Amino acid sequence: MTALTQEEFLKNVAKHQMHILRNDGLYRHVRFKREGTMCMHFDLVTWPGYLAYSGDMGCFVFSRIEDMFEFFRADRKHGKDDGNLKINLGYWSEKLQAVDGNRNGGCAKEFSEDTFTRIIHEWRISWIKEYRDKLTKGQRRELWDFVQEQVIAKAEEGGHAAYSAAYEFEYTVNDLSFQFHDFWDHNCDEYTHRFIWCCYALAWGIKQYDFVVPSKEAA
Repeated sequence: MTALTQEEFLKNVAKHQMHILRNDGLYRHVRFKREGTMCMHFDLVTWPGYLAYSGDMGCFVFSRIEDMFEFFRADRKHGKDDGNLKINLGYWSEKLQAVDGNRNGGCAKEFSEDTFTRIIHEWRISWIKEYRDKLTKGQRRELWDFVQEQVIAKAEEGGHAAYSAAYEFEYTVNDLSFQFHDFWDHNCDEYTHRFIWCCYALAWGIKQYDFVVPSKEAA
């Protein structure tokens, strides 16, 4: 799955309006939604040391400094405001305290079928190139197909099945053994669509808030 872009996010919130439900120092409750629907709505709630995002894309709780709006403003304030939403997935995810407490659980990252497939495919191409002179055309084709059937096809079953298939794979021909040695060292997890959407929402929502409510520095 292709990662969510800023352009796609901005289309999602193009008709959102901001409703400040509470604005008492570090205690805030700000809601963003389209008129007449809760589709893709989200709330930002802060209290000293914490920020909770909740809405259609799940629930994420962050903690780093006393004023978490100030924390998420940092990247924007440290550079020229060119209109882009500056998000920092790696750094921000480190500040997560809780994610999606529903019965299905939740996480900021998840197994990526596309990433797994890409890594296995690169390995497969490398083998074919390296052993081109030691394998017949038919053996190269058989190796290619075995990887497809026994490993890549397992990616759609989830991370555990995919990693197990890679770990167990072995193709032997002409005294050559093909295996995905140390494949467990590869990380095939990517940030979820929901978490990326949440990060864009944080950057955009706080920016909308700042248009209306001057920060301490501006005041």
